[in-house]
Amino acid sequence: MNDPKPDPNSLPDLPLYPLQSVLFPGAQLNLRVFEARYLDLVSRCLREQQPFGAICLRQGSEVRTSADDAVLLETTGVLRVRCLGTQRFEIDEPAQQADGLWTARAWLIDDDAVVAPAEALVATVRALANAIGALERKGGSPFLQPYRFDDAGWVANRWCELLPISLAAKQKLMALEDPQMRLRLVDEYLRGKGVVSA
Repeated sequence: MNDPKPDPNSLPDLPLYPLQSVLFPGAQLNLRVFEARYLDLVSRCLREQQPFGAICLRQGSEVRTSADDAVLLETTGVLRVRCLGTQRFEIDEPAQQADGLWTARAWLIDDDAVVAPAEALVATVRALANAIGALERKGGSPFLQPYRFDDAGWVANRWCELLPISLAAKQKLMALEDPQMRLRLVDEYLRGKGVVSA
């Protein structure tokens, strides 16, 4: 009898890293790792070129994977890691190991469809371009290039990183399957705050 083929969208034992933030696909994250269990986790992921799951410290099952990008081990025993949010996923069957590290079965969620922002949302796209320009003039943009202003999901995600909204709100926005809807909700927020006008 043949073994069933593994589900390519399933990660049976994904290690989890808790954060006080929501990591969107395409976002950079700088971590300072000092707890032994997370030093072991990050070191293993680097060595094996495997992702770990970055989860927001709140109730909910949808989180982000992170791929490690650059590392510096300080003499104080603190590991500095630059990560990149890659793909959304949902978790089930979380389990805590003896060292306190959590793992879970994870299912990858398809990337956002690449769709151009609706015409009514162009002002919000322009406002993001202006905000990035202002950040660059002050010392650098927190976003990786190339900038994708023609992609509604990318624009929405970058705004979600910048907006002073609750983690719960960011998590709900990230969970939306329709990137155009995510951008519409961001647009409504910005218009309500007077950041964007018709």
